[in-house]
Amino acid sequence: MYRLYFGGMKTAEWLQVIAFFGALIALSPLLGIYLAKVLDGRPPRFSGWLRPLEKWIYRLGGVRADEEMPWQHYFRAVLIFNLIGLVTLMALQMTQAWLPLNPQKLPNVPWALALNTAISFITNTNWQAYAGESTMSYFTQMAGLAVHNFLSAATGIAVLLALARGLKRASAKTLGSFWVDVTRATVYVLLPLALILAVALTSQGVVQNFNPYAKAATLAGTEMVIPLGPSASQIAIKQLGTNGGGFFGQNSAHPFENPTPLSDFLEMFGLLIVAASLVFAFGLLVEDRRHAWCLFGVMLVLLAGSFSVAWRAESQPNPVLSQTGPLLEGKEVRFGVMNSVLFAAATTGTSCGAVNSMHDSFMPLAGLMPLWNMMLGCIAFGGVGAGLYGMLMHVLIAVFIAGLMVGRTPEYLGKKIQAWEATWAVAAILIPNTLILLGSAFACSAATGLASLTNGGPHGLSEIFYAYASCANNNGSAFAGLNANTYFYNLTLGVTMFAGRFGVIFAVLAIAGHLAAKKTVPVSPGTFPTNGLTFACVLLGVIVIIGALTFFPALCLGPIIEHGLMLTGRAF
Repeated sequence: MYRLYFGGMKTAEWLQVIAFFGALIALSPLLGIYLAKVLDGRPPRFSGWLRPLEKWIYRLGGVRADEEMPWQHYFRAVLIFNLIGLVTLMALQMTQAWLPLNPQKLPNVPWALALNTAISFITNTNWQAYAGESTMSYFTQMAGLAVHNFLSAATGIAVLLALARGLKRASAKTLGSFWVDVTRATVYVLLPLALILAVALTSQGVVQNFNPYAKAATLAGTEMVIPLGPSASQIAIKQLGTNGGGFFGQNSAHPFENPTPLSDFLEMFGLLIVAASLVFAFGLLVEDRRHAWCLFGVMLVLLAGSFSVAWRAESQPNPVLSQTGPLLEGKEVRFGVMNSVLFAAATTGTSCGAVNSMHDSFMPLAGLMPLWNMMLGCIAFGGVGAGLYGMLMHVLIAVFIAGLMVGRTPEYLGKKIQAWEATWAVAAILIPNTLILLGSAFACSAATGLASLTNGGPHGLSEIFYAYASCANNNGSAFAGLNANTYFYNLTLGVTMFAGRFGVIFAVLAIAGHLAAKKTVPVSPGTFPTNGLTFACVLLGVIVIIGALTFFPALCLGPIIEHGLMLTGRAF
């Protein structure tokens, strides 16, 4: 049995997996300490050189750092800020032909694609129905897309901070200032880390220039155009901010975005490290480190579990095509199947969406795991900020259920969790789930939706499910078999992304405001502890059961039945 399971897996791959997860476990608590300090307005001395920039931004925006907002005003600020970003980013795309830094003379982006892309980048989804090198100018990439890679990630962190304050404060009416939170997240967290990662990626050969595209002669005597541009600076923040929007159409499968094994490791690690560290920052902000370790452990189990299942499935031969395996079609052939699968698990466990392989080419059960990660809400470890506040919605439900089971009023971090909070937590989980199922059903029933499919049967259904799961949970990765650059998908997926992002944020901030107004309840012998193994198992069970009850029937019609048909000799 050992040889059957691990026969196709090399020792070097196991060592890399151990190094990857070991580094994540070791470094996340350390970065979490830094994040807790700077986000709480107590930056350490070595980051003091950034304080003048923070103050300058406040002066420029007319913001008072000591002025706080109730949750309704906080949500209004989030919405207005992002709507302004949507309009300006859409306008930038639709006028890029007349703007500077466009050496290839790329035309203006059509309105439907510009709208879809603008919604995608302000919601931290970064869904791309286009190839960056043939659609977006350098100026659009830098002044538009890269800017929102920072701001959308900072928005997620800000909402998490508001929720943390709601849990920590007692009899309070405010949750802090959105403008202060988004500024600190950008200045002290995202900018410095992106600079470090960009330099590291540049050292590995990731391109960073403003040159026109190069031309080269092929061995066949034809001419090849080689795209260039300021790639490394955008790749760094797309990973760290769990954005995922690639500078090139092939994303991290492109050799100019991901040229070496070290760059591949750094990009995978970059898309997890900030989200994972925010778990420990949250523990420090609410003064419960053990609870942070509990949440971290559950997230790690979800991530490692999906990776293990996918790696096992992808290491087996496809009986329809060959009796030897693993198959490298669609995988990252430079780095091997394991790196393709680990990248897929990490990018869908978070809401990053960057890819170094085509998930459409995975074996059915291997393709099921990225889809499952997104259907759970991208909570392992999720988008920066967004993944943790999504996980905390499951925590509230788990606490509520556990309290009812033992016959006591549920309590979480000193706050009583009643039907009002539980209802909004359920709403936060059901909003993206409903969008996935309704959007997929609509696409399957519309001729224009089916016309974009590359494959039929259950695999085609998986392509549609994947698109709506990716957009509803603001992930942005694609199954790579669906032509999404149509009016139908640009508009329906755009609505899905917007509702999935801001519907959940509304519910989270409403809960935060309600909790902040409550008094803190002292711990008693009847309090159900939320920092031990028992609670971790309860939480894990709630997450899996909610996902299974919601999506199991749909998954049976897609990747699960496709796996069964593959074993009988049928492929799609």
